[in-house]
Amino acid sequence: MTKTGLPPLSNLRQFDTCRLIPSRFADVEDSVLAPLAENDAHLRDLFDLDNATNARLIAESGGAPGIGIDELVFGVPNFRIINAAFTYARPEGSRFSDGERGAWYCAFEAATALAEVAFHKTVEYAEIGRFDDSAYYQCLLSDFTAEFHDLRGRAEFASCLAPDNYLDSQRLAARLLEAGSTGLIFPSVRRSGGVNLACFRPALVGNVRKAGAYRLTWDGTPTPRIESIPGAAPHTR
Repeated sequence: MTKTGLPPLSNLRQFDTCRLIPSRFADVEDSVLAPLAENDAHLRDLFDLDNATNARLIAESGGAPGIGIDELVFGVPNFRIINAAFTYARPEGSRFSDGERGAWYCAFEAATALAEVAFHKTVEYAEIGRFDDSAYYQCLLSDFTAEFHDLRGRAEFASCLAPDNYLDSQRLAARLLEAGSTGLIFPSVRRSGGVNLACFRPALVGNVRKAGAYRLTWDGTPTPRIESIPGAAPHTR
């Protein structure tokens, strides 16, 4: 632990990090309401209704409590997807983010990202006691060249990597944000040897582009079958 009580900093230059999002958000982005509309007028009404409660659009207009408009990005490829990661926070928060401000979570390898999403989706199915479904995910690659706080090999922060408790990790993230941190490199809890990144700053998420797509299928057990979807761009990492 450093004198500040925060993890040490590491210079990171990592290309082709992998973030998995549900394919429906990557494929249609802002037109997700189109299939619900009976005609153009109906679609405009749906957009008006959605815009009034759309967390990303509210943040991009300066109305979000957790992130300022000056932190968001505009005019770069996939900027809406980048902004959405920070403005659509899970109400209960995630490992290094709270219910008001999200983060860009990604993995150094696709296998680690798949292990992460498989775990969290399986938890959802366990809550309803049914493992019988398929979920589709799009891999988004991004590049990072910046300095991040680093939890690798830091036993004193072991509680921040608890498999089923985010209290200490969210407290650490709040302190880091207050101190101006760009984010955290941390070992994957879901895949041995895997490495994840939680980036706190939208401007540092570079060169976002689509790679492979995957289908995860649960056939009655908590362990899904993972398949690459034919025709999707390959991701070889």
